[in-house]
Amino acid sequence: MSNEFRMPSLGPDMESGTLVEWRIKPGDVVKRGDIVALVETDKGVIDVEAFASGAVEALLIEPGARVPVGTALARLSGEEEPQAGALQAEAPGRPGAAKAQERLAATEPVGMPPPAPRATGHLKVSPAARARARALGVDLAAVTGTGAGGVVTLDDVLKLAAVSVAPVEASTVARATEPPHDMRRVIAKAMSRSKREIPHYYLALTCSFLKAHNWIERHNAEVKIEERLLPSALLLKAVALAARAAPDFNGFYRNEEFSRAEDVNVGMAIAMRGGRLVAPAILNADRKTLSVLMGELRDLATRVRAGHMRGSELALPTITVTSLGEEGVDLIVPAIYPPQVAIVGFGSISVRPWVVNDTVQPTPL
Repeated sequence: MSNEFRMPSLGPDMESGTLVEWRIKPGDVVKRGDIVALVETDKGVIDVEAFASGAVEALLIEPGARVPVGTALARLSGEEEPQAGALQAEAPGRPGAAKAQERLAATEPVGMPPPAPRATGHLKVSPAARARARALGVDLAAVTGTGAGGVVTLDDVLKLAAVSVAPVEASTVARATEPPHDMRRVIAKAMSRSKREIPHYYLALTCSFLKAHNWIERHNAEVKIEERLLPSALLLKAVALAARAAPDFNGFYRNEEFSRAEDVNVGMAIAMRGGRLVAPAILNADRKTLSVLMGELRDLATRVRAGHMRGSELALPTITVTSLGEEGVDLIVPAIYPPQVAIVGFGSISVRPWVVNDTVQPTPL
């Protein structure tokens, strides 16, 4: 039995994506979760995982083709499994998506000849490296290719970006070389839809962080530097446990009805270079230890700021957390990211007067 691997939806307003590179070939055996392709969207170049296991029978789309969400990209042998987010091209709130699919399907190439790197002057550059270099503002002429025949690979671009661009300079370069897609336009569209379609109500609570602060200090004094925790890990865990305890806040509103999510996947709002924003998920956050969450937070922030994300991280958040605490903001009132139904905002933790046992004491709040 064969099943189709389709272009996934990596966000509620994604209508199409560009296949940048295959990581598989006919005859390969893949399992659920393996990285099989790179896809470029408004959020950047995304690692896309397989949502089913099996042997690759055929690749149906050529790298460089832009195709609608739901388009069959490859054919696998084995039992068909649900593919998260892959069939939302005609979901409510996205009028015209079906027509867009018909138009794109009629105009985009669908053959599958062997991909060949395109040249930049005398350089040979893989499609993935070209797309990532554009997003990061890396001059391909300055990259030394280490691939077969001197081809510039994705790793070559990422290595140069990591060592040659200082943090402040990176922001400037990214703004000067903003890719042709406009993530800010996509964000504005999603937020406009949120405020237009979702009745918002807001709750705010100030609470003492003293016990948690003292516990973190004791923990960090007993472990290695790389194992130390930041308050963000505790806040993430608190949201995950609260979402599990109150499941009506953990899920999606689609087709005029709410559906609870089985897992608690907490999306983390992270700023990218050039003022762009994404909210990829920490999967099953309620089941993970604080140490594991801290490690995943560091890894996620590093990869996002380098423009390197996975499809499941973008497609599967069930509730989102955003924080401006590092910027000194006391309170943030965010807009819900559809089709989710709740979002949690954290301000800064700062020492203020607080009543403890009938006395006023300086307390982290």
